[in-house]
Amino acid sequence: MATTHKTRMLIIGSGPAGLSAAIYGARAGMEPIVVQGLQPGGQLTITTDVENYPGFREVIQGPWLMQEMEAQAVHVGTRMMWDTITDVDLSGDVFTAKGDSGDVYEGDTLVIATGAQAKWLGVPGEQELSGKGVSACATCDGFFYRGKRVVVIGGGNTAVEEALYLTNHATEVVLIHRRDSLRSEKILQDRLFAHPKISVVWNKRIDRFLAGEDGALRALAVIDTETGEQSEILAEGAFVAIGHAPATELFKGKLEMDDTGYLIVEPGTPKTNVPGVFAAGDVSDHVYRQAITAAGTGCMAALDAERYLAARHFAGVTETVQY
Repeated sequence: MATTHKTRMLIIGSGPAGLSAAIYGARAGMEPIVVQGLQPGGQLTITTDVENYPGFREVIQGPWLMQEMEAQAVHVGTRMMWDTITDVDLSGDVFTAKGDSGDVYEGDTLVIATGAQAKWLGVPGEQELSGKGVSACATCDGFFYRGKRVVVIGGGNTAVEEALYLTNHATEVVLIHRRDSLRSEKILQDRLFAHPKISVVWNKRIDRFLAGEDGALRALAVIDTETGEQSEILAEGAFVAIGHAPATELFKGKLEMDDTGYLIVEPGTPKTNVPGVFAAGDVSDHVYRQAITAAGTGCMAALDAERYLAARHFAGVTETVQY
């Protein structure tokens, strides 16, 4: 039979943002429920070496970090639910979410931490070599390519920014774009073209990623989009930078979002346009997209949720006294 689960703070998503919100919410006595979704632990569960999360002098593993966050959240009073939300109702004083299991979740406040996923090319070798030379985050993994030759795939702001960032580590950065001009802002293009470590390869489509004898990335097989000519570009690291897709399909028509699907929040806060509903992590962040920034906004969401409930309770008490 379907069960209705009630809580003062309902959290959808179990990455760094969702679990940080849960830890703060639980410690505030809100008895949060976290509905974990299709990918419990979020993007870090498919990340191997993590070297930029504060508090660990040695490289740690992404799945282990998320296991520890979840254990901490449970330890302080969070209820973890293995379910996937298929529909939400944000129209009432209590927010309702329906799970794929048939269960219903009701929250006095709602924290949305469903995240965003990098867009991939979908070509052979891409997923097989993920973590072995292929990445979608230069800020996360660029450090591991010190002194090496790397490529960045894409033509927008993200691709150009990642190429510029990688010059801090790599000896040579090659930007590969399928067209003959970039879509990025002109100021970024000027910096890119002026940088001595960066070269651009135009009109090339990635056909596949090729592994070497050691099982790591050796080269990219590319096809010229004008002539059809096939060739290889040697590289020890490849960064796919063609954008991210926020997991916000559930909230279309129910919350304000931008043209690319990211939830819009009040600047400097996790507050959405619906009072009591908060967005944390990559679901509303198309700029930084780091585990530590996601965790920070999860903390902010929990603190604001607690303040929202306190203000609502005070208003209710005041009205009762007036009558």
